[in-house]
Amino acid sequence: MHYSIKLPADFPEMDIRTLLEKEWLVPRKVRHFLRIRKNVLVNQEQRPFQSLVHGKDLITLAFEDSDYLTPKICLGEAKKIQTLFEDEHLIIVNKPAGMKTHPNQPDEADTLLNHLAAYLAATGQFPYVVHRLDKETSGAVLFAKNPFALPILGRLLEKRAIHRTYQAKVAGIIAEDTFTITKKIGRDRHDRRKRLIDEKNGRPAVTHVFVKERHEQQSETWVNCQLDTGRTHQIRVHLAAIGHPILGDPLYQTKPVTGRLMLHALEIQLVHPFSQEKLKIKAVPGIF
Repeated sequence: MHYSIKLPADFPEMDIRTLLEKEWLVPRKVRHFLRIRKNVLVNQEQRPFQSLVHGKDLITLAFEDSDYLTPKICLGEAKKIQTLFEDEHLIIVNKPAGMKTHPNQPDEADTLLNHLAAYLAATGQFPYVVHRLDKETSGAVLFAKNPFALPILGRLLEKRAIHRTYQAKVAGIIAEDTFTITKKIGRDRHDRRKRLIDEKNGRPAVTHVFVKERHEQQSETWVNCQLDTGRTHQIRVHLAAIGHPILGDPLYQTKPVTGRLMLHALEIQLVHPFSQEKLKIKAVPGIF
């Protein structure tokens, strides 16, 4: 694997060691091999690790196959992948409702990750999960295309620098136009599939809700949601907790459900970790 990355013009001055360790999160073992093999170039020249790099410098890294282990996975069907954005380091795809994000068993072959692995197989690349969507939820999902980019994207997610907007259709009419739900979420001890509000032992969860349309005749409201945290089933649990479960939710809607879960990951926004390009990727048409 060879990667050439031009540092942004305003990139702060630092030495190569700090760049690899602190900025790009390259593991210690891999940094060691990069150094002894002299597999780091700055503007096409070999430099010692204490050398400084600056904005607009071109950094070239050459990884060996043995530096990172590629997971084993069954290949799915490449034709099932709908790409929304793709470059050398990351890919955003549109997940259909009813498809799992990744397999839980070695022999599974009909998840988004299986199909994406088949899509990337011809290039010699492999997808790595950055975040997940519930099986019932459709929409935009971000994957790393190499193990070098994975921890950097993971850090952006942890720092809440990856912003996701969801669409949902919920039961009942919501009166407020905008509001925030901050109820803590924990596990349901009686049903391992479910989560519940647990203000004492649960984990903090923040969901911002924006009403888009109210449909009095159908007694339903269409909303957009933005997350500050990424708890399992967060939007589903939060909306159900305020008396407005998502339509079609088999776990949190008390009435019998028909049709799919009306939850869709509409948009992902982030600043590209290498190019610094502002990405705003939509999975349209969505559910409304």
